[in-house]
Amino acid sequence: MAMKREYGMEHPGVRLGMFTFRIPFVHYRVELPELLQAILMCATCLGAIPVIEEQLGLPFELAWGMVIINGFLYTMHSTWGDPVVPGWITPSIPLTIAYLAQWEIGPLRIQAMCALQLVVAAIFIIMGITGIANKLLALVPSSIKAGILLGAGIAATYGEFAPGKRFFKTPYTIGIGAVAAFFLLFSEVFAEWRKKSKLWDTIGGLGMLPALIICIIIGPIVGEYAMPKFEVFPILHVPDFKGIWNAMSPFVIGWPTASMWLKAIPQAIVTYIIAFGDFVTSEALLHEADIVRQDEKIVFDANRSNIISGVRNAIEGVVCPYPTLCGPLWAAVTASVSQRYKDGRDKMDSIYSGVGTFRWATFIAVSVTVIVGVVRPILPPALSLTLLVQGFICVRLAIDLCPTDTDKGLAGVMGAVIVAQGAMWGLIVGIVLYLILFSRTKMKEERRKNLEAAQREKELNEKASV
Repeated sequence: MAMKREYGMEHPGVRLGMFTFRIPFVHYRVELPELLQAILMCATCLGAIPVIEEQLGLPFELAWGMVIINGFLYTMHSTWGDPVVPGWITPSIPLTIAYLAQWEIGPLRIQAMCALQLVVAAIFIIMGITGIANKLLALVPSSIKAGILLGAGIAATYGEFAPGKRFFKTPYTIGIGAVAAFFLLFSEVFAEWRKKSKLWDTIGGLGMLPALIICIIIGPIVGEYAMPKFEVFPILHVPDFKGIWNAMSPFVIGWPTASMWLKAIPQAIVTYIIAFGDFVTSEALLHEADIVRQDEKIVFDANRSNIISGVRNAIEGVVCPYPTLCGPLWAAVTASVSQRYKDGRDKMDSIYSGVGTFRWATFIAVSVTVIVGVVRPILPPALSLTLLVQGFICVRLAIDLCPTDTDKGLAGVMGAVIVAQGAMWGLIVGIVLYLILFSRTKMKEERRKNLEAAQREKELNEKASV
């Protein structure tokens, strides 16, 4: 039985410093829409399999086992108090692939992946323990936050529609699925339908699930994807832990060389800059939801989120280096959950019941043989829908963060540079433009307001904490 929450307070759990321990059924109820959505959305999690096979040379069975391990580590966020659905550091994947191309497929490339993931883990943990993460969120100007979000949003969308990319390989499945996802999640027309019809309201409460079902149906009909396979046994796939350890762990294959560590450092810094955009997105999404729902105080702590993300990367770095890396946010699903959360407590009791249900359910789903057989053919379009929805969310939030025309212009240029030249160049351009476009008085005033707002939020969080 889920614990009851006092009106306006943080959802109860077991407090352990900055962390709050919560598990399904004991501390929060299981939400059926998130449970059902997770069964098919696990297709995106399984989308890491072809990346692992192609980049690290592992067979399907070992790659599947790595996805299951990664799925369990996802549950750490809701379990320890981070109110988000975590995911990959998705925009960094092309950069990671380019980085790995310096080494031949085999032990050397796996060692290089290990070096990158462990350096990324160290940055996350240092940022969280020192408290720099929260300060960065408060001190980074709104225009630069917007530029990061805009760059991430455009990059996610461009990556699907660029020549030779997934959309043009399977346009009908991705196109129809994307239209359905956007209509269900963001359409004002559909929002009106939901108010007038219980059927449409029920469908709308399922998030992206109906769009994925459409992909499963359309793909085989138009000949773009194979029919699902219904393999039942074994019911649960247990990872070959020994095989994964022997093939991947630096304790077995050897630790990265000094040159690998040195090459990993700049790559890891750029990766963290990209991941920083996820913290900005998390803060913006949860702040929106927190304003709408007055019955629960949502406490987002960037320091806590950094530490949990760092621990996930550290574990995988020594057990099964993971090319998609461990990021703090799956923007598309967090947006879907927060959107349903805003519909009221009768729809979703707590933000944790939404994000917690989804991540525990995906962990179980990626282990179930029959589910993997059904969703395996639609792994590419599931990933495409996720990226397109993420792009929409990031761009919308970026525009909301820009109060003046100058802010909008800076964000637009910075976002374009991120898409064209990468995160490091985008950040440099954004900082230079900020320094030359805004007066010192404006900078000081914005900094003061951000720090005051952060302090007020901290006080509210402490007051609402259980």
